[in-house]
This record gives sequence, C-alpha cells and structure tokens, in this order.
Amino acid sequence: MASQEDKQAQPFTDIFDEDEAEKSFLLSKPTCFIILGKPGSGKKTLARKLAQIWKCIFIEALEVIQTNIHEETEYGLKCQDLLFKGQSISEELVTEMILKKIESPEVAHFGYALSGFPSLSEEYMTVSQQIEKIKNLKLKPDFLINIKCSDYDLCQRIAGQRQHPDSGQVYQRNQWDPDVIEKCKTQKDHHEEENEEDDEDQEEEETAEDPLTRSEFLHQLVQRPEDILENAEERVGTFKDKMLNPLEDLMAEQDCQYLIELDGNQEPDELIVVNRNYICCYCSFNKQDELLRVLSSYKLIAPRYRWRRSRWGQVCPVALKEGDIIMGNPDLAVSFLGKIYVLSSPEALKNFMLNPRPYLLPPMPLPPCKVLVFGPPFSGRTTICNLIAHKYKGKV
Repeated sequence: MASQEDKQAQPFTDIFDEDEAEKSFLLSKPTCFIILGKPGSGKKTLARKLAQIWKCIFIEALEVIQTNIHEETEYGLKCQDLLFKGQSISEELVTEMILKKIESPEVAHFGYALSGFPSLSEEYMTVSQQIEKIKNLKLKPDFLINIKCSDYDLCQRIAGQRQHPDSGQVYQRNQWDPDVIEKCKTQKDHHEEENEEDDEDQEEEETAEDPLTRSEFLHQLVQRPEDILENAEERVGTFKDKMLNPLEDLMAEQDCQYLIELDGNQEPDELIVVNRNYICCYCSFNKQDELLRVLSSYKLIAPRYRWRRSRWGQVCPVALKEGDIIMGNPDLAVSFLGKIYVLSSPEALKNFMLNPRPYLLPPMPLPPCKVLVFGPPFSGRTTICNLIAHKYKGKV
C-alpha cells in the first residue's frame, strides 16, 4: 500500500533506469535460429539471408571449414593438410568446428543462424546424439524454422539444378532452361500490361545485366551427381528414415509460438518476408532490448541526436578489464548502445567488436588499485602480497 501511495504522490517520476536497461541488455541472450528441412529444401540459403538481416553469425559446415582455413586456425591447418593429401575431412572434425564456432565470443554477442546440423551422416555421432547436443547448447536456439516441401516437388527442383564449374554457383531450372524462362517472361509481360512504364524500365535493366541470356554461359552449366533424380530421391528417403522422427520429437518439445513452418515451394525472398514479419512481432513484444542493438548500428538515431560519452570516458574498457589504465585512441572509437567507447589498440578493438559484454558488465568499470609493500628482509612482504592479491583478486 505504501508503494502505491508513493507512486500516486509522484505521478511524473521517470521509472526508466538507463543503467538497468543497459545491464539487462548486456545480460540478455542473443537471438539464435536453427533451420531444418529435407536435403535441398533451401536451408543454407535461408540461414545465410537470415544472418545478413538479423546481423547474427551464419554457421554451416562448408562455411566453417572455409573460415578456419582462411584464418589458418588449428582446425584450418588440419583441414588443409587433409585436402592436400586428397582425403576427405572427417565428420568428427567438422562437428568440432561447428560446436567451437557456436561457443565463440562473437556468437555469444550476435547469436547464430545454424544450418545443416544435425546432419544425415552418422559417421561420428548419431542423429539422436546430435539433437541432444543441440538441446544442451549454452546458447539454445530461440526459433526452429522448418522448411516443408513435398517429396515430388523437392526432387524435381533438385534434379533441375545446374552448376557453373568455374564459379561454383548453382542455378535453378527457371534460371537456365529456355522453355521455363520463356514461360516466366510471358507471365511477366502479362503483368507489365497493367504497369507498363515501371516494369518496362526494370525489364531493360535485367536483360542488360543478366549473364544467363548468353548462350555460351548456359552451355557451360553441368549437373552434379547428387542432383540426379535417382540420387535426390535416395537422399530424401534416407532423411525420412533416419532424421524425420527425431526432428519431429524436437519440434514437438519446442514452444509452438517459436516454431515456424514455411512453404519450401516459395522463393527464398518470399520466405524471408514471411519469416521476418513473424520474428519482428516476437521482438516487438518479447525482446525490446534488441531495439537498442539495432539502433546502435546507425551513425545517428535521429537528426539531432548525438552519441554520448560512456562512464569509461577515454579509458580503454578492454585494457581496464585486464587491470591496466590505458587511454584509448580516438581513431579506434566505436559506438554501442548510444555511447562512445575508445579502444587503445586494433587488437582491443577487435575483441570489443566481437563481444563487448564482458568489458561492460558490472563490476566494470573498476579502476585497478596498485599496492606497493616494502619492508626489511624477512619481514613477510611476500606473504602480505599474496594475501592482498588473494583477497582482492589481484596479481603479485
């Protein structure tokens, strides 16, 4: 009753605590996605587009392998050595790289869009064991996105795929088959009759820039062995035998409002629109702190808005976390949650950009205290130093 009277006595009190809101965001879990579906249903394409839109980390077997090789990590050097010897990369190594990526600092801050895990291969772990790994992740998926498509439509679409041998780019039938292209063009012409001026300009641009109109390019396209109709049907059958039931159990355990089922016959851009609208509603009501992260990616929130200096001032938060007071370099300043942070070195900037949360959560900023203990020989200086360091978590 007393609290209600206080609220009535001060009706214009601002109940928004900026420090508490910032702390709540830093402690919040980033949004994570897992995309499920039959082989060839477009999981990888959807996951990549989601990662671009939601600014999270795209995780997929081939992407993880290429990243590790490019960065010359321990895993990357192992993969490179195996490939130079003409050997395939083991399922165990791929799984370790995927799980390592999920536990990385940047994923802990930005979240992930995971595709291709669990995998059909049971060389290292069974499907059930892989699903158990997903359930025990530190960053559990917020959304399960299931792409549904009938076996016939899916196999026909896979069989219609062609790859360009030089670039590795895969094209659907409506991008290389002259009959299908002509049919699509006829439908487009019919639509243009209603909107002549706008669509005619678009058509001129597309025909001028589209390289697929060149016949020599079309003749270079080849069909991959896994895209042959019989092989596609076998892969889909294996998926239904091994993985369908465990995935259905996983989806049954998921809260229905965070389980999204999409029509796999739609174009990827249409899937993104449906998916984005759904998740936008979720974020508006359940993750309002995410709005701050989105706004912080812009230079200015509003024309007259100015980024404010943080409580760290010009001190580098990364160096402060390590126990040193180092003034930051103005050329290495970044904005986060509406405030300016000045980093002291490119390495500190990289660590802060990957995941700023450890450097901003309380008890930070905590200026380090340096104590000098002196006295005559054998007076117990070392013992006192060790006790002080242990008490205040310092270094001797």
